[in-house]
Amino acid sequence: MDQLFRKIRKTAVVAAGCLLSLSVATASATEPGIQYRVTITNITKGQTFTPQLMVTHRDQVALFTSGQAASAGLEILAEDGNPATLAAEVQQRVGSTVTIPGLLAPGRSVSTVVSPRWGQTHLSIAAKLIPTNDAFMAVNTVRLPVAGQKIVRAVAYDAGTEANDQNCWNIPGPRCGGVGHSPGSNPGEEGFVHVSNGFHDLAPDVGGDVLSPFVDDWRNPVAVIRVQRIH
Repeated sequence: MDQLFRKIRKTAVVAAGCLLSLSVATASATEPGIQYRVTITNITKGQTFTPQLMVTHRDQVALFTSGQAASAGLEILAEDGNPATLAAEVQQRVGSTVTIPGLLAPGRSVSTVVSPRWGQTHLSIAAKLIPTNDAFMAVNTVRLPVAGQKIVRAVAYDAGTEANDQNCWNIPGPRCGGVGHSPGSNPGEEGFVHVSNGFHDLAPDVGGDVLSPFVDDWRNPVAVIRVQRIH
């Protein structure tokens, strides 16, 4: 009987040690004061990223779901490049929200520091590609590294909220200067978020400037994201 009790006791101690190790490993990624440096590199040939929205959050949160309709905030970000509405939509469900201002040109990098709150173990990023109708770069619900760094590659998605006519009249930004957000249902829109299939050769509309895939097309991925724990 004593041997049985000693065996049970030993098993309980080992199990408690395993649970303690697990809790320490989990806490180390979410402890107060933790910081990460996030660096975004635009690896496209001819696409520019609008201001980049970054949020830290729990694993149950996502900026969007592929195969489903875009939210109003994602629609505005993908068509107009303004992340404010999407940030407001997820504000109550995320730990921290950071927007890197300015445009990120091809071949350039930009960095910022994010400080997740307790339990916020994941990161999501989104920014519009210009010139496009409704394409955006994103990483959606990426786990933060416990230590060291993590490299992830972001693909371009299509919000499915506007027809991909590649016409400058319907594309905002310094190159085209056209209309950004077009609210409501638009003829030719797909109606759901999907991986973008890039630019194609299209016949130009009368009076319109239709962009060429030779200059503006891309192949996924479109960005490299480096997430490095610094504290």
